[in-house]
Amino acid sequence: MPKIIIIGGGIAGLAAAVHLKSGAKAHGKTVEVLLLEKSARLGGKILTAREGNFLIEGGPDSFLPEKVWTVNLATRLGLEREMLPSNDEFKGTFIYSDRELHPLPEGVMLMVPTMFWPLAKSRLISLRGKLRMGMEVIIPRRKEAGDESLGRFVTRRLGRECLEKIAEPLVAGIHTSNPENMSVMATFPRFVQMEQKSGSLILGMLAALKSRPHATLSGPSRPRRNSPSMTYFMSFRNGMQTLPQACADFIGKDSIRLGAAVRAVEPRGKGYAVILENGEKLEADHVMLGAASYDSAEMLRDFDAHLASQMNRIEWSSSATVSIAFRKEDVTVPLKGFGFIVPKAGNRRVNAATFSSIKWAHRAPDDHVLIRVFVGGGHHEELVKELDDAGMAAMALEELDAILGLKASARFSRVYRWFKGMPKYTVGHLERISVLDRTLAAHPGLHLIGCSYKGIGIGDCVHEAQVASERILQG
Repeated sequence: MPKIIIIGGGIAGLAAAVHLKSGAKAHGKTVEVLLLEKSARLGGKILTAREGNFLIEGGPDSFLPEKVWTVNLATRLGLEREMLPSNDEFKGTFIYSDRELHPLPEGVMLMVPTMFWPLAKSRLISLRGKLRMGMEVIIPRRKEAGDESLGRFVTRRLGRECLEKIAEPLVAGIHTSNPENMSVMATFPRFVQMEQKSGSLILGMLAALKSRPHATLSGPSRPRRNSPSMTYFMSFRNGMQTLPQACADFIGKDSIRLGAAVRAVEPRGKGYAVILENGEKLEADHVMLGAASYDSAEMLRDFDAHLASQMNRIEWSSSATVSIAFRKEDVTVPLKGFGFIVPKAGNRRVNAATFSSIKWAHRAPDDHVLIRVFVGGGHHEELVKELDDAGMAAMALEELDAILGLKASARFSRVYRWFKGMPKYTVGHLERISVLDRTLAAHPGLHLIGCSYKGIGIGDCVHEAQVASERILQG
């Protein structure tokens, strides 16, 4: 009976354990799974907290059902009735520019315009910027092979103003990184494919929209009749922590050890020895490393210094979320859409804000408003380290006043910091991962999973964990 040790209790490690336990039966096999987590809780950056009748997300507040692996995992765990759609009657994104909040023009798909009139009427982009964006359909496709930065890609196809006012703030909210050194091939490969296939992002996006099926989801990921309808963003009624908790319940207490920090992983016969910080040694046929690349590299440093050095080439950013509760009667300014994003050129200290109690049901009492502010990542990352919780909350309130005109006093605030919490997929990332994969091939039974390598989103982490687990089961 093969024994698998999973290091790291984030969503990747949890998804791997669920797949190994459920998939073993389908393969007619029996496996022994042990998940090790150094902290006292599971879920990694997925963290939901209760404050009276408020529900606060310290990390991600949603997942994308378009990446069906998360939906399939939730379905397998019996969470269909718990899935929560966003309140799309209020949806909309606003961008702060020239000291005003401008609605993101209808039809702009991330950064690509697909409708003429909404963009033409928008005051966000200058006339010159609109003409430059429209010229995208006649810009020749790139002839050079190889990676380039997202900033260069967007500027080349849609112009500098589109990059600074639309693309940069939108992608910074996803990747907490700088488009000037982000790898377009690693972060938005679909756009590279569109350019090469259609010769234009606009034409390619229009073709994709035209051929897109009308059904929300299909096949095994289609929700049942008693499931909520799918919106672009989905969460859970009792918060995102619902998913890791359901994973833990499925895995079982006997297969999970909390407070089990790993010092090193070493080869042992045909398998591996996992050495804990307390000196305890555990043996396994397979080891799945779901910790951040820099932590995993430290575990492998004495075993394979070359592999560890390649893992350490992956850069990381730090960020924080500040959730602030207000009495609804004190909020005298309109809160439009789901929130706003702030371009780096806006010269503010925050990146974005989500109106949590407007975007989602069950997040605050009816007579209160809950707003979540994002700090660090794309810019002003130093604030995550420099400000204490009181200073962070005060700064967030000052920014909400400057941007929204919101002068209400906070009922309370909660700050969550994620030091080196998000990997940066910089130019050349896919080449580095290819080298990493080839080096890893020399160590059968050793597997790297998690957001460090092949996708930062929850769905990507779940998918890569399942791929690695299936590889083990088929071996």
